[in-house]
Amino acid sequence: MKRAAPRLAAALAAGCAAASAQAATLDEVRAAGLLACGVSQGLAGFAYTGDDGRWTGFDAAYCRALAAAVLGDPERVRFVPTSTKSRFAQLQAGEVDVLARNTTWTFTRDVALGLTFAGVNFYDGQGFLGRRALGLASAGELGGASVCIQLGTTTELNLANFFRRRGMDYEPVPIETNAEAQLAYQGGRCDVLASDASGLAAVRSALADPDAHMIFPEIISKEPLGPLVREGDEQWADIARWVLNALVLGEEHGLTRADVAERAAAGSDLTVVNRLLGREGSAGADLGLDADWAVRAIAAEGNYAEIFERYVGAGSKLGLARGLNALYRDGGLIYSPPFL
Repeated sequence: MKRAAPRLAAALAAGCAAASAQAATLDEVRAAGLLACGVSQGLAGFAYTGDDGRWTGFDAAYCRALAAAVLGDPERVRFVPTSTKSRFAQLQAGEVDVLARNTTWTFTRDVALGLTFAGVNFYDGQGFLGRRALGLASAGELGGASVCIQLGTTTELNLANFFRRRGMDYEPVPIETNAEAQLAYQGGRCDVLASDASGLAAVRSALADPDAHMIFPEIISKEPLGPLVREGDEQWADIARWVLNALVLGEEHGLTRADVAERAAAGSDLTVVNRLLGREGSAGADLGLDADWAVRAIAAEGNYAEIFERYVGAGSKLGLARGLNALYRDGGLIYSPPFL
């Protein structure tokens, strides 16, 4: 028998390895009857527990939408708190089925760590939180400041680059968790806290006197945040991606938590809406789901706008403007690929 050429043999070996690495995550989630969703250890507006112990927030809402699409029930979620240090290992080890934890999409995480991002659900950027009593108006005045930063995040490199480019010194105060960072800042261990601007808004909202603190105007990095899954299971990645897209399309076409089921029953004169709601085409079957998966996803906690406004928007404790997270037609960056 003729020996395969080295390149062909390597390609075949790689293909076999990839095939064996593919986990049928959808089957595993259905067998368990629960979606294991990795979230933060408690971040106001994004993933936190109320007095009743129930997880809630912007990221938690995505977990429920995914569970509704896959399992038919938005409450079939087991929330797994993860730290910045442990989150990727927990996903890689299969301890969680999806990570929905204010995580920045980077080259290293996407390629070197063998993970797949389902898309961007929040466009963010790194900033600084400090006391108004410092008397500073700009991050350009932070030379010599002590800065609390979380280990294992993009913050460390961004911070070093920011100060180096401006020829300023700073004293890094490394912190392990978000809760520890908040306590360190409150306790005066650092002059300012550096993190994603959305996270800083969450910290500020929980302080005894939020008005005594300010988020500096400078945004020093790009932080596209989004849910991610393990690489190698394309079906599961597609489901995670298109559940997110369904929430965005829901906003775009005015499908709300209150009326999506009624709109689905009535049908639409728009093909894209009928396809999304399972009245035309085979989107559900193509994903390995039933025809009503998107109806349930939107009905779980609403479309993208409803989720944003409820948990992090202008009327919430965080008080964030839509900004880059507005729909493309409103001057933002949020849109779904065509549902065709």
